[in-house]
Amino acid sequence: MIDVEENDSIAIVRLNHPPVNALDCEVLLEITATFQRLSDARAVVLTGTGATFSAGADLFRVLNEGDEYLRTSLAALTEAFGTLFQFPRPVIAAVNGHAIAGGAVLTCASDYRIAASGEHKIGFAELRVGVPFPSWALEIARWGTRPESLQEVVYLGRSYDPAGALERGLVDEIVDGGSLMARAMQMAERLAAIPSVTFRLMKESLRRPVVERVRASADADAAARRAWGSEEVRDAIRRFLKDTFGTDQR
Repeated sequence: MIDVEENDSIAIVRLNHPPVNALDCEVLLEITATFQRLSDARAVVLTGTGATFSAGADLFRVLNEGDEYLRTSLAALTEAFGTLFQFPRPVIAAVNGHAIAGGAVLTCASDYRIAASGEHKIGFAELRVGVPFPSWALEIARWGTRPESLQEVVYLGRSYDPAGALERGLVDEIVDGGSLMARAMQMAERLAAIPSVTFRLMKESLRRPVVERVRASADADAAARRAWGSEEVRDAIRRFLKDTFGTDQR
């Protein structure tokens, strides 16, 4: 589900969960475990395998596998997003294709975000699907979006081409797909050259307000988790799947 290779102590982490690198419970648990194992890496490049970076949660499983799957997957999501956002070393997102919903969260949680040019989309589709953001996802979206674009990005649930994502702050630059990994490694080397203690302290300071807002939002987060399991939200997911795929079963 996740492949890891090292190049001069820079870890390349590839989501490898065909066909769209969906963030199901098992992948989310593996993201957490992978980043916990990478404490000695000088930097990390996070990318996807195939034509998609990540299409976000597996909504078919959310809809059809019951309350226990929903509970465990949302807990795994919270842990994975928090682990990535607070990872002490530089993380470069090499966005090789579609980055939707949770895929956009992974992108925005990174320290520098590079998108390949092309026809793929980047954006937060949660409200278009009908599901509320858990606290970590919402705060990372807030962190990674230009303030003047935040309500549009969240409320309308639009997905943007790389130029539109750059305009709204979801990525930092766009490069030709053939040079994506080379550019990501170049930026990883640049940030890894900063003394690790210095980078860690500055990253902690910059991101502390986000972490504090998440910690203060336990009640709102619990309400969001309950909403995911409500009949109203489940009906919205069902409509979205039928409109998008022609079925809510797989």
